[in-house]
Amino acid sequence: MHGFVPEVFLASKGSEWSVDEQQQILTGIAHPVSDIYIDPSCNQPDSAAAPRHDAATLMTSAPVGDFQLSSTVTVYFKETFDAGVLLLRASEQVWAKLCFEYSPDGEAMVVSVVNKGKTSDDANAFVVAGSRVDLRISRKENVYSFHAAVESNRWIFIRAFSFDESAHETTGSMTLGFMAQSPNGSGCKVEFGNISLTNTTLAQLRDGN
Repeated sequence: MHGFVPEVFLASKGSEWSVDEQQQILTGIAHPVSDIYIDPSCNQPDSAAAPRHDAATLMTSAPVGDFQLSSTVTVYFKETFDAGVLLLRASEQVWAKLCFEYSPDGEAMVVSVVNKGKTSDDANAFVVAGSRVDLRISRKENVYSFHAAVESNRWIFIRAFSFDESAHETTGSMTLGFMAQSPNGSGCKVEFGNISLTNTTLAQLRDGN
């Protein structure tokens, strides 16, 4: 990649990413039936669910110290759980994602998922009218926070969390970037605009403004 998306971002194997330098838009295509998710029912002996880690990603090493990654995310929704995502990842068992996702009720929603080992903890935040929203991931010391905005510069707090760094060494191994998923569908297109990755410290993790 180049220009407004730094060279150090690396695409997952077989994924499709393109850059419109004039419009400053990054576009990703979700693979059919693809996701990063470990369903809580996976721990049941008779469960048909299996861990999934095959979504299209474009990732880079997280900056040292505090940072903020933000983007305006547009998703061309087709099927339930189609989503454009800002992703944090240390390994296939240690990660978190902030999603703009199509709900089972046919609504566009902000959704967050945190995975610290064997299962994922996911939570719906709020419904968005339209096909785009601003998403942001921030780190302050060892705490991460997720925010979303439907109005310019009015960030809504989604969740704050930390990883067990003594067990997972997430500070040094953490990567972050972009993801496109289509767990139940034939794939979808996701656009990321207004991309910003800075070492700016967020003063109030839960306020965000």
